Amino acid sequence: MTTPVCTSASTAAAPATQTLPYPSFSSYVRARQPVLLRTARSLTANPSDAEDLLQTALTKTYVAWERIEDHRALDGYVRRALVNTRTSQWRKRKVDEFVCEELPEPEPVPAGEDPAEQQALHDAMWRAIMKLPDRQRAMVVLRYYEDLSEVQTAEVLGVSVGTVKSAVSRALGKLREDPELGLVR
Repeated sequence: MTTPVCTSASTAAAPATQTLPYPSFSSYVRARQPVLLRTARSLTANPSDAEDLLQTALTKTYVAWERIEDHRALDGYVRRALVNTRTSQWRKRKVDEFVCEELPEPEPVPAGEDPAEQQALHDAMWRAIMKLPDRQRAMVVLRYYEDLSEVQTAEVLGVSVGTVKSAVSRALGKLREDPELGLVR
């Protein structure tokens, strides 16, 4: 059985001794705002949009505050206002189109460079690098991902240039032997 949320014409039928859990709109908002904001965030992707959505729903609730008979059902009323407001925003959303001289589409990908294959290679390479010992991994990352010279890598790690050369050589050998990287060659 559901309880009515809004009254139609008069509030005289309510008993005079009834105590309301939220005597005022501001006390309701102070008490329930974090919960309602979580609900609004679940309806939008952007936290700022969620705050705007909640403000709009609370405005609608404030306008109807005197008509709401059962203040124990306020959360349901506000949630319904959140959903209805968000649905209206989806329906009203318009697409802005601008005339420009050049089409904004990306250039076509050359035949040999499939982005999915490049991402698969990138992922396989990182998994292989993560298998290396810490010191070798640090040297490979500094040398090839950060594009430091052997001298700069040695200075950063506080080792000799010869140590960098030999450790990087051993690490590259391990990467060449990695079975997962052998499949993408």
